[in-house]
Amino acid sequence: MQRKNFYDEISKNKTRSFILLLAVFIVLVAIGYAISFAFSPDYFILIMSMSIILSLIYVLATYYNSDKIALSSVKAVPADEKKYQHLHNIIEGLCIGEGIPKPKVYIMENENINAFASGRDPNHAIICVTTGTIKKLNNSELEGVLAHEISHIKNYDMRFMTVVAVVVGAIAIFSQIFLRSLMFGGMKGKSDSNRGGAAIIIFVLIGVALAILAPLIVKLVQLGISRKREFLADSSAAKLTRFPKGLANALKKIKTEVVDKKNTKQISSALAPLFISDPFKKKVQNLFSTHPPLEKRIEILEGM
Repeated sequence: MQRKNFYDEISKNKTRSFILLLAVFIVLVAIGYAISFAFSPDYFILIMSMSIILSLIYVLATYYNSDKIALSSVKAVPADEKKYQHLHNIIEGLCIGEGIPKPKVYIMENENINAFASGRDPNHAIICVTTGTIKKLNNSELEGVLAHEISHIKNYDMRFMTVVAVVVGAIAIFSQIFLRSLMFGGMKGKSDSNRGGAAIIIFVLIGVALAILAPLIVKLVQLGISRKREFLADSSAAKLTRFPKGLANALKKIKTEVVDKKNTKQISSALAPLFISDPFKKKVQNLFSTHPPLEKRIEILEGM
């Protein structure tokens, strides 16, 4: 069997991520185009502007405080440099290899193997590792997990997903404003239009259908992008360590361990996409999954 090249995997997942992001923008434009036929241009521009502004305010507030929110939620504490010297050494070595500053390192009390990275850029980044990760993984496996998280930082995944979140949020708000406006005579001002009444009704119906379906569609696309970024971080980690089996073996251990409910009580479902694997270990993988199947990730890594 021909070995997979991690450079090809990195390029492929970056391309797929941008294609999915483009799809989200196309949905936004499609909604706007359909709705513009039913409303006066001024009214349409007002709705679009309000949607984007509200989405930006909410998402950017989260973006600039994402690391603090995540760490506070899981009750993480700074990793003592003496007690966790080996952990700090591995992270420092990997960061030198990637040419980025060493992020702040945190520990969370949790017996399951998991870790996450957050922060808006390499200069404002953190890595949080569970106590179970340190206890259960050998050196190469721990290095693979940490390389995965450092790759998220290096690839600006937080920033990329923030752009996606802004557009997704704008579509959701835009759709709600449009649907609610129909109840308050939003179509006034189009009655004197040269467009026929039948055509207007058709575009209104299309706009309503898109406004109802678009939030669900773009949410699915957003989760799809999240899964592609996980594949990208896996491939980038393999490139960084030059030992894909390290991360593959760590994922195998994650796959076989049993999740104790005590270990998931402290984790908010909103933070699940940040972790290297789904902390709740949902049994069924579907379009709403935040992570790709572990089996597929392991297969790709072992094929490199």
